[in-house]
Amino acid sequence: MRELNEIRTLLDKLEHQPADSLEDQDLDFKEWNFQSMKRSIDRVVEMAICMANGGGGTVVFGINDKAVGRAKAILGVPPEVDINRLKKAVYDSTDPKLTPVFQELSVPEGTGRLIVMQIYPGLPPYTDTSGLGKIRVGTDCQPLTGTLRRRVMVETGETDFTATSVPGRPRAMISAAAMERLREVARRENAPDDLLRRPDQELLSSLGLIRDGHLLRAGVLLIGTEDAIREHFPGYVWTHLRMVSDTDYSDRADGYNALPIALERISDRIMADNPITTVRQGLFHFEIRTYPEIALREALLNAFVHADYRLHGPILIKQFRNRLEISNPGGLPGGITPENILRHEPVPRNPALVDALTRLRLVNRSNLGVRRMYHALLIEGKEPPEIIDEGEAVRVIFRASDLSISFRLFVAEEADKNRILTVEDLLIIQYLLRHPEIDTTTAARITQQSESNAKETLSRMELDLGYLERGGTGRGTYWILRPDLHRRLSAFGHPERNRRIDWEAAKTRVLSVLKQRAQRREPGLSNAEIRQITHLDRHQVVRLMRELRKENPEIQPPGRGRGARHEWKQIEQLNDGAH
Repeated sequence: MRELNEIRTLLDKLEHQPADSLEDQDLDFKEWNFQSMKRSIDRVVEMAICMANGGGGTVVFGINDKAVGRAKAILGVPPEVDINRLKKAVYDSTDPKLTPVFQELSVPEGTGRLIVMQIYPGLPPYTDTSGLGKIRVGTDCQPLTGTLRRRVMVETGETDFTATSVPGRPRAMISAAAMERLREVARRENAPDDLLRRPDQELLSSLGLIRDGHLLRAGVLLIGTEDAIREHFPGYVWTHLRMVSDTDYSDRADGYNALPIALERISDRIMADNPITTVRQGLFHFEIRTYPEIALREALLNAFVHADYRLHGPILIKQFRNRLEISNPGGLPGGITPENILRHEPVPRNPALVDALTRLRLVNRSNLGVRRMYHALLIEGKEPPEIIDEGEAVRVIFRASDLSISFRLFVAEEADKNRILTVEDLLIIQYLLRHPEIDTTTAARITQQSESNAKETLSRMELDLGYLERGGTGRGTYWILRPDLHRRLSAFGHPERNRRIDWEAAKTRVLSVLKQRAQRREPGLSNAEIRQITHLDRHQVVRLMRELRKENPEIQPPGRGRGARHEWKQIEQLNDGAH
C-alpha cells in the first residue's frame, strides 16, 4: 500500500524513467482509455481483482507507463469520471465483493487529476461474476489458474489493516490526551499497573503497537493525534445525531478522535438524553437508566473495534426518542450472523487492535461483549438488542423499553441466593412473559443453542431453579412459567408483559363459538377451525381443548378421523341420551 505522499514523490521520478520501472508487487500504473469508458471501467475491475488476490496494493490510473518525462507520462483521467461509479462497478462485478478506496490526486499535467485505487488485503481468491480473475505476481497480473487458486487458498497472507505500519516517527503522532485517557480507562478495568507505568513508547511496544520502530495503524487509532488519524484512516469519522424523525435531526457532532477520547465524547452525548429511574425497595436501591451503561459501552466498543476501516463510512450513532442505533462500516465477519452471535467463536476484523485492547483488559477474546449487552438489558426486563447485518455495515438497535421493577427485584433477590441468571435463563423467562408456553424448538431458536442444550436449560430451570412447569409428553412437551412467578413478574404497571391472557381469551372465544353453534344446531368445531380462531398450533389446540373439557363437562370429546369435532351438549341432553 502506498500513501499519496509517496506517490507524489514517485511521480517526480517520471522525469527520468518510465513508470513501469517503478512498479512492484503492490504498485501498478495504468493509462486511462479516453476512447471507451466501458473498457476503462473493465480495466479498473480487472486490476482490483488482480491486486486483491496478490495481497493488496495501489493502482494509479492516468499514467502512460512507457513514456519518460512527466508531461508525456502523466495524461490524467477525464473530469467526468466519478469515483463513486467506479466503486460501485467494482463492487457489482466481483465475487466475493470488493470495496476499494478511490482517491483523487491533483497534478499540473494532463487533465489535472489522477485516480488512485487502494486495494486492501482480504481473503482471496477473488474473481469477477463470471468466475474469471487474475493475480498479482511480481509486476504482472497473471490468470488465476487452478494451481494459483490452490496456493491462494493455502496462503491467504496478512489481512489485518490495523497491523500495517505507517511512516514517520511514533512520538510525533502520539496524542498526550489520548494516552492519558487510555491509561485512565485501563486502570479502571484493573490492567496491570506495571504495564501502565511504562513510558509512552515502551507501553505501546509492550502492546505490540510499535514494530521495527514504526507505529502500527492500530496504534494511530488508539492514541494518535487527529492529524495522524486523518492521514492514515482517511475514511474514519464518528457522528452522533439527535433525531427528531427518521430523516431529520436537531443536533449533530462529528469527531476524528483517538478511540478512548471518541468513546468518552460519544458517551457524554448519549448520557445527556439517557434518563435515570430511581427504585427503592427494601434493602435494594437501584438507579437505572433507559439504556444501561454497560450495554452502551459494549456496543460502542464493538463498533470501533470491529469496524472495517478500509471502507469510507462513519461510525454512526442515531439517538431517537424511542430507540438508539449504533452502526459501523463492514458486515459481520467470519461466518457470524445475528442468529448465532451469542454462540459463535470471536472473529476479530482488526486483530492487532484487539490484541492491544485485550492486554489493557478493555475487551476480551471470549465474545462476552455481546452477552454483556444482552444481560444488562434483560435483567431490567427490557428487550434484548436487535443486531442487523446490512452487508457493508452492522447496526445495533436498543429500544427505549420500560423498566420492569418487579423483574429487576426478582433478579436481585435471586443473586442474593447465589442464583445468577444466565442470558439463556433471562431470554426464556422474558419469552414466557409474552407467550403462554415454550417448546424446545422455540427455546433453541431464541437462545441460539442446539435443541439438546436448550432442553437441558429448560429442565434445569424446571427442576433446579423451580421457575418452570412442564406439560405434555414426547414431541408435544412444553414448559410454562410457574403461575405464582408469572403473577409476580407481570405486576401492575407492566401490562405489555402479560400475554398469558391470550390463552384464556382463546378459551373464551372457542367456548362462545361452540355454544352458538349448538344453539343453531350446527356442527361443532374441528381442530383446524379452532386453530384458525385462536392462531394456535395443533398441539396447543389439543391442550387448550383438554383444559376446556375439564372446566366444561358439556364439551364432548371429538372422536377420531377427518370428521372429528368438538361439540357442546347441555347436561340435560346428555342425561336424556343416557335414558
